[in-house]
Amino acid sequence: MSDQSFVKLNATPWQDVQALAVVTGEGARLIEAATDAASAIRALEDAGFLTEAVKVMAYALPKRECVWWACMCARHTLPPDAEADLATVSSAEAWVRNQTDETRREAFDHAQRGNFATAEAWAAVAAFWSGDSMSPLGQPKTPPAPHLAGTAAIGSVTLAAVRTDPARRDDRLRRFLASGREIAAGGAGRLAPEETV
Repeated sequence: MSDQSFVKLNATPWQDVQALAVVTGEGARLIEAATDAASAIRALEDAGFLTEAVKVMAYALPKRECVWWACMCARHTLPPDAEADLATVSSAEAWVRNQTDETRREAFDHAQRGNFATAEAWAAVAAFWSGDSMSPLGQPKTPPAPHLAGTAAIGSVTLAAVRTDPARRDDRLRRFLASGREIAAGGAGRLAPEETV
């Protein structure tokens, strides 16, 4: 697939993505040489800078797609017996399908109940930070900074990559980046549960 087919990676201006991703060293040189998010992600992944590629992906995707991507990655490594985490990621997916204040706050409630400790919780926080206010209901609105949904998604994807077996991190991140590219091209980006891979 050509970089031009990843139309959803153009949601945030490239200069803003570069500033948000905070990549240093050789990775920074690769980003500076790139003309857009898709080419930066490809160059970073090819050079082995997988975490940096995840950052670019998260900040470049639109919020809805970014949350969905975090959910797909979290589901991929979700243990089969983790019922509370399944409910949490399902609440974030519910926001993707129906972006209301109610579904957004429900996702955040699930993340709070899980003490913000899992990939699923951070996917739910990404959904919450995609809305127009972080304030409790009935209080004056406090909008989240525009980049916070991406930041939460990075946390979710990173936690999913190291869950139960950190030695599998790089292989997982490569699968996650492939999922993100599929989402950026308009697909679902679904990943089979890891036990079946």
